[in-house]
Amino acid sequence: MKYILTGLFALSFCFTQAQEKKSEVKPNYQLAAKFSPSKLRTMIFSTEVKPNYINYSDKFWYEYITSSGKNWYIVDPTTRKKNHLFDNAEMAAQVTSIVKNPFDAQHLPIQNLRFLDNSDKIIRFEVQSTKDTTKSKDEIKKLTNKRDSLKKKLFHFEYDIVAKQLQEISDTTKESSKPNWAIFNPDTTKVYFAKNYNIYWMDYNNYKKALKDEKDSTIIEHQITKDGVQFYAWGGDQYSTTTGDSKAEIEAKKKRNPIRINWSPDGKYFSITRKNNRHLSALWVIHNVGKTRPELETYKYLMPGEVDSTETELHIFDTANHQPRKVNIEAFKNQTLSLWNKDQSKDNFKGKHYINYWLGNNQEFYIARSSRDLKRIDILAVNVDGSIRVLVEERMNVYQDVQKPKLIAAGKQFIHWSQRDGWGHYYLYDINGKLIHQITKGEFHCNDLSAYQESTGTLFFQANGKEKDVDPYYNFLYSVNKNGGAIKLLTPGNYDHQLEGNENANYFIANFSRVNTTPQSNLYSSSGQLIMKLEEADLTQLFAAGYKFPEPFKVKAGDGITDIYGVMYKPYDFDSTRTYPLIEYVYPGPQTEAVNKSFGRSMDRIDRLAQMGFIVVSVGNRGGHPSRSKWYHTYGYGNLRDYGLEDKKVAAEQLADRYPFIDINRVGITGHSGGGFMSTAAMLVYPDFFKVAVSGAGNHENNIYNRWWSERHHGVEEVISSKGDTSFNYNISKNTELAKNLKGKLLIATGDVDNNVHPANSIRMVDALIKANKRFDFLLLPGQAHAFGNMNEYFFWKMADYFSEHLLGESKSYEVDMIEINKERPLSR
Repeated sequence: MKYILTGLFALSFCFTQAQEKKSEVKPNYQLAAKFSPSKLRTMIFSTEVKPNYINYSDKFWYEYITSSGKNWYIVDPTTRKKNHLFDNAEMAAQVTSIVKNPFDAQHLPIQNLRFLDNSDKIIRFEVQSTKDTTKSKDEIKKLTNKRDSLKKKLFHFEYDIVAKQLQEISDTTKESSKPNWAIFNPDTTKVYFAKNYNIYWMDYNNYKKALKDEKDSTIIEHQITKDGVQFYAWGGDQYSTTTGDSKAEIEAKKKRNPIRINWSPDGKYFSITRKNNRHLSALWVIHNVGKTRPELETYKYLMPGEVDSTETELHIFDTANHQPRKVNIEAFKNQTLSLWNKDQSKDNFKGKHYINYWLGNNQEFYIARSSRDLKRIDILAVNVDGSIRVLVEERMNVYQDVQKPKLIAAGKQFIHWSQRDGWGHYYLYDINGKLIHQITKGEFHCNDLSAYQESTGTLFFQANGKEKDVDPYYNFLYSVNKNGGAIKLLTPGNYDHQLEGNENANYFIANFSRVNTTPQSNLYSSSGQLIMKLEEADLTQLFAAGYKFPEPFKVKAGDGITDIYGVMYKPYDFDSTRTYPLIEYVYPGPQTEAVNKSFGRSMDRIDRLAQMGFIVVSVGNRGGHPSRSKWYHTYGYGNLRDYGLEDKKVAAEQLADRYPFIDINRVGITGHSGGGFMSTAAMLVYPDFFKVAVSGAGNHENNIYNRWWSERHHGVEEVISSKGDTSFNYNISKNTELAKNLKGKLLIATGDVDNNVHPANSIRMVDALIKANKRFDFLLLPGQAHAFGNMNEYFFWKMADYFSEHLLGESKSYEVDMIEINKERPLSR
């Protein structure tokens, strides 16, 4: 009996060992390397149709790439015809005979294709050759080394679509590009620009001189303003960035720069805002690499709760005498003004020149005025005489969003978007600010007024959450009459839809997919009738490499009531008999959620990470995406550090209960920017649940992140003293306050010239961890800004190493060379 029991025990032990061995997952560097960004570029081609409308008609052309090469198509919706713009083989032969470089149908390097104005039969484009030619005199003047006077010749072509004839044209016939500083008035007789932080203008004849030579000493300029200075400019300092190179900055001041002005339709007035930022404190990053000496970059940066002692000014200029009128627009301290432009249409163009009209008529224009805490928003009509009318007042106890109204009925009415009932909806007003009625209503979110047909009174709008039993983040196109009535769905199907239309609103293109479907593109009429199927993406090479679609899922939030939606990414060699660590890829919002809804080519930090041997998920959280209810969107208001963490934790627990291949005892978390902040917070708030985190460019101390994001989403308290003075208090929990809670493995990464989320956020987190006597890891990426630039690939493999080592127990971190990167690059001589 003893021997029998011993044998049974041995058999049981062997079976247990076999089970454990079967459950082991080792990091699969080779599989992850197969789906690097450089390799994906040869496996994923066009995934959407981007129409180029021909001379403001309903006809359009587009280009589309598959594994067979690039093709160009022209579509006429009225006749339901789609044709090749030209025969690729014939075009390749004609181009080759002129350029003398060989091309074929699959390899046509056509650049800058466009239709000739007022023609749907003639196109122009360029082709780069390998032939050497001498640079122009102007180009040679700018050279520091005269030996660089040669360049590869660029051939300019004109092609007759009907006659199928190609001819080379002189580069002088090529439309000259307008310099970015030239802002035309509506009759195009004058050009306005900024210089030395002031407003100038020149007539058209002098503008033509500037096109030939910007430094022509005979150019006559007229100075309008004279009191503009840096940080209190009329124009020319949009970014307010300096490098400490005084000589370069003096030269930059002398250059012409664009100016942000909005014109009245008759061209008699223009409006502009101005703000004195001189008192605002500076922030700095040091460029340690790339220059002979480290270079200091200085920029103005307003942090939450800081004193802002000046207000945005609104000025109206009368072009008869160029005298400004300052508008008395003040209502809230530190208010924000939103100046709106007329919707772009063919009316914006005078010849080849674009005119930036204000939203309004000759006598008044429409803007928004928002309080600093965004709880109060006014829609205003501003008269050219400086008087204002309040058309709509929006008030709420949390921050609000605002959208540009749509003027209709010859300017006698407007469509206004509001969240006043807890959902984003449209309301019809007369131009005096009287509410006529609510146009859309219900538990769904309208997010974009895409078009309006004046002849029928029809709104075409995009919305989320209206279709039952469909992911509420999927975007759909609808139509409804301005007088109300039934809302019509124009893009049926359980997909996320990205829409492309034109100002005529007769037809539109729907690019649609899910994360688990191949992208398709269809053409529809404004009534929702399918005109034709345009394209389906070519993913054959992607699937041949072993790609498999991820899987959408739905779980409950921490309250057990709210549905939250996510996507699961598995290794392509997934084995359901094994157990895998779980990694959450996170971004807390609230302006968005890091959950893909449609197929995309960006597989860098989610799909590819899963191939290392992980189950990777991205899932929403209360307080995330704005395309749900206002309650959902503002759930984290006042608690911007911790609000999303519970939902990330309970989502992982529910998935582990649902799927036995998930090991709930090995959970990692990662994210970038807000996700970097959130992943570190998760390690500190739930230190016994989250075991490993890789946090990139995190805003760990939101008190030193920018005022706009921090105050908007967390909230700022407006305090009015007994004397009537207004101040603003800001208080927020920070990751650094919880450094003592760290138990797991944490890697913090930042670029040293991140002028968005300043490196001080990561350095302060490092400081707090050191003072708490914690072991952790820190990665500094030299010369990299917020997105990590050309070191993004290096960061991916450091992240892969880190999770592999601490969740799988094995990695290549002991190897010096990252051969996965090295194999992608040719050896340098």
